[in-house]
Parts: sequence; structure tokens; C-alpha cells
Amino acid sequence: MFRYNEHSNITSLDPAFAKDQRNIWAVHQLYNGLVALDDSLQVQPSIAKNWTISEDGKIYEFHLRNDVLFHKHKLFGNDSTRKVDAQDFEYSFRRLLDKNVASPGGWVLQNVASFKAKNDSTFTIHLKQAFPPFLGLLAMKYCSVVPKEAVDYFGSDFRANPIGTGPFQFKLWVENTKLVLRRNPLYFEKDTNGKQLPYLEAVAVTFLPDKQSEFLQFIQGNIDFMKSLDASYKDDILHTDGSLKEKYIPTINMQKGAYLNTEYLGIYLDGATEYPTKSKLIRQAINYGFDREKMIKFLRNGIGSPATSGFIPKGLPSFNKQQGYSYKPEEAKKLVAQYKRETGDENPQITITTNSNYLDLCEFMQRELQKIGIATKVDVIPPSTLRQGKANGKLPIFRASWIADYPDAENYLSLFYSKNFTPNGPNYTHFKNDFFDTLYEQSIKEVSIERRYELYQQMDSIIIAEAPVVPLYYDEVIRFTQKNVHGLGINPIDLLDLKRVYKQE
Repeated sequence: MFRYNEHSNITSLDPAFAKDQRNIWAVHQLYNGLVALDDSLQVQPSIAKNWTISEDGKIYEFHLRNDVLFHKHKLFGNDSTRKVDAQDFEYSFRRLLDKNVASPGGWVLQNVASFKAKNDSTFTIHLKQAFPPFLGLLAMKYCSVVPKEAVDYFGSDFRANPIGTGPFQFKLWVENTKLVLRRNPLYFEKDTNGKQLPYLEAVAVTFLPDKQSEFLQFIQGNIDFMKSLDASYKDDILHTDGSLKEKYIPTINMQKGAYLNTEYLGIYLDGATEYPTKSKLIRQAINYGFDREKMIKFLRNGIGSPATSGFIPKGLPSFNKQQGYSYKPEEAKKLVAQYKRETGDENPQITITTNSNYLDLCEFMQRELQKIGIATKVDVIPPSTLRQGKANGKLPIFRASWIADYPDAENYLSLFYSKNFTPNGPNYTHFKNDFFDTLYEQSIKEVSIERRYELYQQMDSIIIAEAPVVPLYYDEVIRFTQKNVHGLGINPIDLLDLKRVYKQE
């Protein structure tokens, strides 16, 4: 049995509601879609054994495996299971778009004109316009296949009675206490030696809300796996360079890898004209004016890497290795002096708004920016108030992060497309640049991967030059397991995939 703790309670085991990581991790063990992502974020076959895409990039035709069965359940009659067919995908996609279901994942199909089961083994999707990242979107858990019989029978209780096709099947869920999944003996995937997956007999999830208690359970060997690190114990387990402390080396394995998450300060550009950050000089000065390397080392114990290469994070193939902003205090001082000369504002003052989790980072920046001549105040507000203020343009400078929904840089660049101004989209800074918009519109139609990546990097360069954001760091996935756990990979979307995991006694 593989045991882990989820300190945020799981709210649903229905893939239509797999919005947060806590739900996604559980749903991933229970369901499959047409395609899946490997640990390198390459799209791989899942229930679809192969597919074709039309030359204009608008028509996708998926050919399904004929050996995929739903988890056993009395609902399926005497055979207690049945084969998945293309009509199941048609039903599952219609359900995702059903206003009565109110799934938060309907947006995944916003560029879809129609979809249809051509026959039992062929499923076609027509897009309104070419959108090359579409296959990556289909790998999201929202697009998993569900059986109509089960949804009809359980209704809204399907959330707690999941029936899918995944490597594990549902056994027990006592909300806020424990979730147990058992090995699916009918699972269709095999390893390279022809052995049926998964290897584990069961998965058990506990719901201790306190991270300190979770840490103690892990150290005592009562759980097999722990993700991320809480500030309360990071110094106990890691050196400042991010390596594991000697006392834990004999008993714990640690894995680190790039995570598709950029942490940044956003600068609202539609605000009052007299605010200092309306000037590009001040925005660039802030970017040059603090030491990201030092920040990562001493405040995050080496978890993450300094965001000195633009907004697109490490882990994406279109990551832009060109120089963004490194620590250049003299350059920052010159920019501040130029701003003072041009505006007559002898004492530029800014306020950075954050929540308590990032107070240490913002206070570090406050001290650094004061050295270059920018008086800085840090305002701490609750996360919900920060979200609202960011969305309605009430905060001149706000701390934010962007975690990719799907593995394509378009996800990051959409934050700067002028037609995505909040509240209609994720452009919280209200950045507008006509050339950027032109490149963005070209990129979402561009079928050539190489050309698309070039366009992405050009757009990232515009963001560096205009500085509507202050990238702080590219996050990392960090995982801790007991020494007897093997086969747990690591990936830039931090998806927990347990089908190849095994434990040695």
C-alpha cells in the first residue's frame, strides 16, 4: 500500500471537477482520457492508440483501443463491466459543457466547434481554428472518460462514487478522514516486460490538515511520500543550498525538478498616471534592483531557480535562455535617477501587496529596493482579498504566481494579450502592446513547433523589455519518499502517477 497525506481536503472524485491538485491527484489514479503526458510533457497515447490531424490543424481523429474496460460495478449487469467506446467520449465531452453540471473545466473545449463518435472506435473533434497546444489540453483530467450509466444512477453523488478506467478503483472515502483505492485487475496498460500495471495493491490517502503533523508522520515512516516543504521545517530537512541534511540521507530519498510555475510581482498599468510604476524606468529598476540568487538561497533553501530569463518558466521546451534581469544595483540606481530627472518626483514610493505566505520575500525586496532609492511599503492582506484586488485593478503592485494548466508557453503569454484584460481573461496587469498581440495571434495558429517557439521567445523578449511584471523565481517540484519506494517519477506539472510505483519490504 502506498500512503500519502493531503492536507487540503479532496472535494470531488469526479473528473469534471478536477480543478485543484488535491482532486487531480486522486482523479488521475481512477480515470484515463484519450491521451496522457509523460514526465517530459510529451503527449502519449492512452485510450486513443493513435490519431491523425488534418493539414489545416482543425480536425483531430482518434482511434481507440478495444481493450479498455470500466471498473467493475453491478451497474453493468451480469458482466459487471463493459468496454469503453467512442460514444462514451462523446457523452463525457457533452457533460463537460453541460450548464447543469457546471464543470469548471468547460473552457478546455472553448475552441471546439463539434465532436462526434464516428463509430465505436473512432472519435473526431473539429476545432473552430487551429490551436496546436490542443492535444496537451486533452491530457487534462477534465477530459477523462466516464460511463453514462454511473452518472445517471448516482447523479450528484457520482463525486463520491467514481467509476473510471484507471489503474486503481474506488474502495472507500470517509471525507476529511481517509480515501482508499484498490488495484484495478482489469487495467489495460502493461510495462515494457509485458507485466500488467499497476504494481501496488492499494493507495491510502489521509487528510491531516497540519503540515507539521504530516512531516512527523513522514519522518516516523507512517506515510511513504511527502510533497513540497513548509517554512516551519524546511531548515530542519534542507541546507541553504537545497541539499538534504546528513541525518536524513540514510532514510529518505529526495527528487527535485522544474515546475511549470512562475512566481512574480504584477504591475497594474492602467492605474493613476502619477504612480511611479507607470514609468518603464521604475519597472526596470525594480527588476534590476534585488538579488534573486540570494533570495532563493536564504529564503527558500535553494528550492526554485532565479527568474533571470523572462516569464516562461524552466521545464517548457520554449524556455528562453536569453538574459532577462539579473542583479545590477548600479544600473537600477541610474534608472531611478533618470526617472527623478524626467518627472521631478524626488521620492518615488511604491506599495507591494502580498499574502502572509510570501511576506519574507517581499520584505527582502523592500530592503533591497530602498538601497536603490525606491521607498517601498509591504501591505499584507488575506489571499481572497489579494485575488479580488488583483482581478479588479485595485492593487498597483501585487504578488502572484502562474501555474500552467497545460504544457505550452501560450498559457503564460495569454497573460499579456490585450483581449484578455481582467475580468474577461488573465491579463491582470492590463499590459497592451500591438506588436505582442500580432505575434500572439500568429502563434496560436502556427502549426510548426519550431516557428511557434520562435514566436513565443519573441513575445517573452517584449515582456522583458517592457517589464509589466517582475519575475521572482521559477518554482521546483520537490518530492520526498521513504527509501523502499521505487518508480516514482517527477514531472514539471507535478502530477502524481502511481501506476509504475512499487515498494520493497
